[in-house]
Amino acid sequence: MLTENKLCKQFGVSEAVYNYVMKIEKEIKQKNFEKIDKIREYNQYKVIHAMQEHRLDYTNFYWNTGYGYDDVGREKVEKIYASVFNTEDALVRPSIASGTHALYLTLSGILQHGDEVISISGRPYDTLLTVLGEEGNEPCNLREAGIIYKEVPLYNNDIDWESAIKEVSMKTKLLMIQRSTGYSFRPALTIEKIKNAIEKIREIYPNIYIMVDNCYGEFVHELEPSDIGADVVVGSLIKNPGGGIALSGGYVAGKKVIIDRIANRLTAPGVGKEIGLTFGTTRNTLQGLFFAPHIVSEAVKGALLFGAVYNSFGFEITPTIEEDRSDIIQAIKFNNKDMVIKICEAVQAASPVDGHVSPIPWDMPGYTNQVIMASGAFVSGSSIELSADAPMRTPYIAYIQGGLFYDHVKLGVMLSLEKMMEFEEIKNNI
Repeated sequence: MLTENKLCKQFGVSEAVYNYVMKIEKEIKQKNFEKIDKIREYNQYKVIHAMQEHRLDYTNFYWNTGYGYDDVGREKVEKIYASVFNTEDALVRPSIASGTHALYLTLSGILQHGDEVISISGRPYDTLLTVLGEEGNEPCNLREAGIIYKEVPLYNNDIDWESAIKEVSMKTKLLMIQRSTGYSFRPALTIEKIKNAIEKIREIYPNIYIMVDNCYGEFVHELEPSDIGADVVVGSLIKNPGGGIALSGGYVAGKKVIIDRIANRLTAPGVGKEIGLTFGTTRNTLQGLFFAPHIVSEAVKGALLFGAVYNSFGFEITPTIEEDRSDIIQAIKFNNKDMVIKICEAVQAASPVDGHVSPIPWDMPGYTNQVIMASGAFVSGSSIELSADAPMRTPYIAYIQGGLFYDHVKLGVMLSLEKMMEFEEIKNNI
């Protein structure tokens, strides 16, 4: 009752909305939360073991200046990441500005003029299309560098490995898989689906590199794509593995020969991983990784609640409540531009930072359509913190992700319903 009174008085949540959300929450807790907690526990011990295995100590948080030679903490971070992702090596740097930057580094580090890359998970996320040269005409894109791009659509929300094998040519050097939903309307690809595709492809082409865009997927399962055959996995530190604490950065984990090439692309041939300041971020990066399994579990629970609540009004969602989840994103199809804007406004209004600001659609760099983004975050742009975004195009799908604490996501759900009360399909069913 105290919680209910506080929500009603301080945030303007009606008793009807509160009771409605609590009813849905009770249903999903009984069916889903125990499984999420088991995955969290497994991943938490995995992270602790990696830190202990590499003898992480307090002095590793110190940092130096200049070129960054002999930065023991930086080296320790990368060894820990390699252990967590079960790879030979890793590159983890605050100078990697985003997940898209990490993917561009990886692709441009591996591929050379005349090489071919095939996306075997269908059309990639919007910003990667610009990187590939498929949209826009930005300088230094991969097409300009003479790299050939092809894609194989998904079949029934699964990797069509048979078609992928047929598309491989003498020029094919890399197959890439986008694990997450992105701006499509499909469930994220599960570890089991990725594993099956990799195994089938390896039977015919054992030497082709396979890269997985792991953004939004870390710690959602007990295994990562690198555990089941991917040569390299790529992600952002202001998403899952940063735990809401990492200030910036990205990671690439995989075979040493691949990491060496990417490090030379990041800095310069001959120096590779040996230079590059951490600017005092080592503590944040590792503490974020330590928090990450718990934070990801909170975000997954919050995504379930958002999905269950809006599905109860008849809106189509992906993944469904029953489907196995492989990222932290909950997509909700509204077929209504105003509803998408309202839900983003509500997520912003629930935020501890910039909660007084109203998000509006704008021409965001790297995107074809205008995009609305709600993200009142302690780390700007962090999508492991509660956030919502949507491209302004039909069928008007809102993408909800993140939440450092489940309670915060629940507040976002309640405020979104309050804002949606002007729509009959919501108002008449609460």
